[in-house]
Amino acid sequence: MYNTDILLNDFAIRSFRDVADCDYIAARLSFRAQLVPQFLWQSLQAIEKYLKCILVLNRIKAPRSHDLSKLLDAFEQSKKFEVRLSSDTHKFLQYLDTYGRFRYYETPYYSMGDELFRLDTAVWELRRYARVLDYNMKPPGGTEVNLLALELKRNERAETKAPQEFSIMGGHLEKVLGKSDHPSRAGLVWHNLKFGKRRRTSVSYTRTSMSGNSPLSLHPEILDEVLKYVFLPKDVVEAYRNAV
Repeated sequence: MYNTDILLNDFAIRSFRDVADCDYIAARLSFRAQLVPQFLWQSLQAIEKYLKCILVLNRIKAPRSHDLSKLLDAFEQSKKFEVRLSSDTHKFLQYLDTYGRFRYYETPYYSMGDELFRLDTAVWELRRYARVLDYNMKPPGGTEVNLLALELKRNERAETKAPQEFSIMGGHLEKVLGKSDHPSRAGLVWHNLKFGKRRRTSVSYTRTSMSGNSPLSLHPEILDEVLKYVFLPKDVVEAYRNAV
């Protein structure tokens, strides 16, 4: 007889958190290579999967959406517990919702050059909740107790320590960090203030701002011709119709 709770938690961790860890590393590699649209899309994918992992682990139905604000709202409306995110992380999620969801260069994009640090912070803050927090344990000869409050305190205490001290047992990022010859390790630790084997208080690299205007933003008059051959999101179509 199989344990549904164990298998569902395994699904949430392996299908969402572990894949999100890989998307996160891929986003960092794209940023390093100055591939801004790819960085934005991969960052959105990573954050979306961390959020869906948290929802499934807490048995909250995930909205059928790539919208990060809707996913976060679904959890907050459950009133299960507070996911402590900084104001800058909330702003970064809004930035990804605005620019990260476009895979085909439908709209312009911009980068001020600090997005890698903001992604690292957002992932660190959110990922600590992407683990089993609400569970019971019965010590030998004792009474069964629920450890949710204890695990949430652990998350809060992590905010007062070096971020590298916090780790998730069995996490994919932890496995990458644990192998000095892992192919993904260099991409993960490059200028990373949140994840690594040693404490870092600062990093330095050349900050470069980048932006681009999409073909439709330059020539919205071709919208109807484009729509003969490809699908565009409704809000994009409406925006360009209003621009003509």
